[in-house]
Amino acid sequence: MQDMTLWLGLGGSIVAVLACYAGYLLFKLYQQTQRHKAFLARAEAEQEQKRDQRNATIMDSVFIIADAGKQAQCDMSEVSIRLYKLMEVLQGDAALDFAATYPAMNELYHVVKDMPRGEARQTIQKKERMQLDLIRMKAEARLQDSIMLELDAILAKK
Repeated sequence: MQDMTLWLGLGGSIVAVLACYAGYLLFKLYQQTQRHKAFLARAEAEQEQKRDQRNATIMDSVFIIADAGKQAQCDMSEVSIRLYKLMEVLQGDAALDFAATYPAMNELYHVVKDMPRGEARQTIQKKERMQLDLIRMKAEARLQDSIMLELDAILAKK
């Protein structure tokens, strides 16, 4: 009988030690989970801050280009191309549907987006270049007033 009590006491103490060790491991797992959640929250906050900073830099460029277009320092087609390309990469709350928000600039962008520019423009025939210029100028003239209103709307967000 006393032998059995000894074995039960020894078995109980082993179970108690293992239970304490399991509790210790669960506590460590809980701590690690909390640190991981805090790390993810910090990483998300940093990513959001970088995104907001990137959007602010993009919007600074948008305002400069819109102002140049408003002051006729740049062709409307060039303004439309640049603003379209800049605004399509805005992220988060700053993201917008360019076609719905600025329909005139979007229309002009789609007219001129495939037209060759720079050195590629110099390689095409003069007659074809003049035809493309005519198409571009007609679209610019037709959409000029609407684009100016859209540029005013952009500059009002400044």
